[in-house]
Amino acid sequence: MAPRFQPDDTLYKRRNTLKVEYVPDDIVGRDNEIEEYEAALQPIINGEYPDNIFIYGKTGVGKTAVTNFLLNELRESAEHFGVDLSVISLNCDGLSTSYQAAISLVNNLREPEHHIAETGHPQSKVYRLLWDELNKLSGTVIIVLDEIDHITDDTFLYQITRADNNGYIDNIQLGLIGISNDSTFREQLDAKVQSSLCETEISFPPYGTEELQKVLEQRADIAFHENAIEDGVISLCAALGRQDGGDARRAITLLRKAGDLARAENAETVTTDHVERAQEKLEAQQSMDIMRDLTEHEQLTLYALTTLAAESATPARSRVVYQLRVARDARLRGRRRT
Repeated sequence: MAPRFQPDDTLYKRRNTLKVEYVPDDIVGRDNEIEEYEAALQPIINGEYPDNIFIYGKTGVGKTAVTNFLLNELRESAEHFGVDLSVISLNCDGLSTSYQAAISLVNNLREPEHHIAETGHPQSKVYRLLWDELNKLSGTVIIVLDEIDHITDDTFLYQITRADNNGYIDNIQLGLIGISNDSTFREQLDAKVQSSLCETEISFPPYGTEELQKVLEQRADIAFHENAIEDGVISLCAALGRQDGGDARRAITLLRKAGDLARAENAETVTTDHVERAQEKLEAQQSMDIMRDLTEHEQLTLYALTTLAAESATPARSRVVYQLRVARDARLRGRRRT
């Protein structure tokens, strides 16, 4: 009996290049941003003190991809010219306080067997450990904080951006790159932190349709075999991505989902029909994700409104919505008791 799962490369050459984590050898559609970013990083190769850089823009506009691409290039250049460079990356998703961010950075700098506990330390001790770890390094040290807006207080950013001025570090030239999906984040910072963090600001606007098409064409050339994609597929993915706010991640995911549908159906090519059905699946999943994040009260209100809409009973008075919501809540509680 033949194995259930068989290798299949009829459509894809390198499907993994359609994943969010993939960093291409060249970035398309972001020439102006790359030029500005490159100028901000140039002092490092000159042996000069690095500027702190604040990068902002909506999800899927290339902030992290461009950062990873340029930092890879920077490491290669530093090695070539004998520049002592260390890059430390920390994703701040799930780190809501400065205390958590500082501990995560300490552990990032340490071997796993020497990690410290996430709680139970005086704040002064955590920062002392952080300066000790940073001072073990030499040359230029760049700390990259992705999703920096998750940190809800300024203490960590103040400490990092003022570490040299306050005499906490003495062996290194320390620079910070903060990446945020929230363009208003910098406005919420203390004035001292804002002036230190935002020495160079680079805004990443949403991709336009033509830019998305260039991104998708680049990925498609790497990911799919020649002639595996029918005419109109790339332009449709780009147009739908533009409708979703110029999100390149979403557009690339859509292309991959369309390819997966075509492969599951043993189709010879990816068609616009596959794209349209993939879009429907992504929208349904997005709706489910949104509903899962609603509170119970919000879910019951949504249920009431959906029920009324299905019965062509909208618009409806708030009293009617409330009564339907209460009735649904009572039924659910009755089921739980039984």
